[in-house]
Amino acid sequence: MIFWRIKPLDQILKTAERKSLTRQLGPIQLTLLGIGAVIGTGIFVLTAEAAQKSGPGMILAFIIAAIVCGLAAFAYAELAAMIPVSGSAYTYTYGVMGELVAWIVGWALVLEYAIGATAVCVGWSGYMNGLLMHTDVFGLVAPGALALPEYLRTGVYSGGGFNLLAFLIGIAVTWLLVIGTSKSARVNAVLVAIKIVALTVFVLIAVPAAKSGNLHPFLPGGWGSPMGGAGVLGAAASIFFAYVGFDAVSTAAEETKNPNRNIPIGLIASLVICTIFYLLVGYGAAGSIGAQPMLGANGLPLDTGTSEMAAACVNHAQSLVCSNEPLAHVMRVLGYQEIGNWIGIAAIVALPSVILMMMFGQTRIFFTMSRDGLLPDIFSDIHPRFHTPHVITYATGAVVSICAALFPVGKLADTSNAGTLLAFAMVSIGVLILRKQQPDRPRPFRTPFAWIVCPLAVLGCVLLFANLSIVAKVVFVVWAVIGLVVYRLYGYRRSQLANGNVA
Repeated sequence: MIFWRIKPLDQILKTAERKSLTRQLGPIQLTLLGIGAVIGTGIFVLTAEAAQKSGPGMILAFIIAAIVCGLAAFAYAELAAMIPVSGSAYTYTYGVMGELVAWIVGWALVLEYAIGATAVCVGWSGYMNGLLMHTDVFGLVAPGALALPEYLRTGVYSGGGFNLLAFLIGIAVTWLLVIGTSKSARVNAVLVAIKIVALTVFVLIAVPAAKSGNLHPFLPGGWGSPMGGAGVLGAAASIFFAYVGFDAVSTAAEETKNPNRNIPIGLIASLVICTIFYLLVGYGAAGSIGAQPMLGANGLPLDTGTSEMAAACVNHAQSLVCSNEPLAHVMRVLGYQEIGNWIGIAAIVALPSVILMMMFGQTRIFFTMSRDGLLPDIFSDIHPRFHTPHVITYATGAVVSICAALFPVGKLADTSNAGTLLAFAMVSIGVLILRKQQPDRPRPFRTPFAWIVCPLAVLGCVLLFANLSIVAKVVFVVWAVIGLVVYRLYGYRRSQLANGNVA
């Protein structure tokens, strides 16, 4: 029996009151947190990967990913307004589909948040290493004099050894999260402003420079392949990472003032703003300098992150698909060297806000799982001075930092998407189940046309999952099996509901 040990929604709210967090975030802060979580590595780094998979068709990939996220956002808004506590999709499924499904979702969210934060750390280090290699620091040193040794620029699986900068940024964000949510939110607001300015400058320059000829052929990789990972759908499955994080707003429900009103505002507003920017940036990048992929002997786009792709890029360094810092690269190719450098600096300064929000979401989910007895109690300990779940924050930060030092960004992003898609699908299904089981329960926000929107959200998640790379699918399955083992050995016996205890 899968749907068992269902924790009543009223009891979930009571449990939260027993060991609660301080409510201190308003609608503007939540929207900024959402934008901070969304605008990051996906648009600053993975634009090149999306172009390699689908060429100019990456514009359609942005639209497809946005539609799936938009449908899921309505479902998240309804449940977050009904159940304004930490835990996001994990908490919602616990109250609707039971403990086992909740555990699977909570465990999968590690892929979304922790692995997602790891990917952003790697993306940040790419921009930082690029700046160190190209800057002369206002003429004070020779270009590249400040560059790190190649061994320390990338992880061992990317041809290097230890990505030092990715490791250090993970440690820095962990410290910031420990010292307090309100402090983190204020810093995040500044970083979001920097990102918005950088993307606005990019759009104002790149969009007017776009030429229709650069958009042909529009679909060099077609719509997709049976194995996934290529074409427009493969690009959409990858670029989906560019939208991952907006649901992290819901993990802040327990720290939000008037969550019934403010959570839906934060979720939907952040997604709309980010989608507009993404479409303009995608069109500007593809239209201004072209976005044609490197093709193999079979006439199809080469797989990203392979030796064949690296070899093809040796003689095509000016191609968008070969850049580790695509937005800065576009500006430089268009002749705006200094602006390109400043966009690179903006990414370096602002990307930590994405790491912050993803790690924030991860720690709040583990905090809630610990409070439910599925993880050790120490993970829900609250710091006496900073009033944050410091133990799980330190643990999450250590894992994120070490993984960032070793693994490549593209594979990390795809793996992160696998966990996200499961969570989105479960939340959408949860809305429909509650509509049937508890039709009279107060709903401060109602998903419009729920019986159309939610099934479409589920189908969209299934479609994108099918088009993820084989590596991402295998990692997802292996991670799920490990999670089931952990649950059987610990959570199954220690859960507060194990013996009918719902305290």
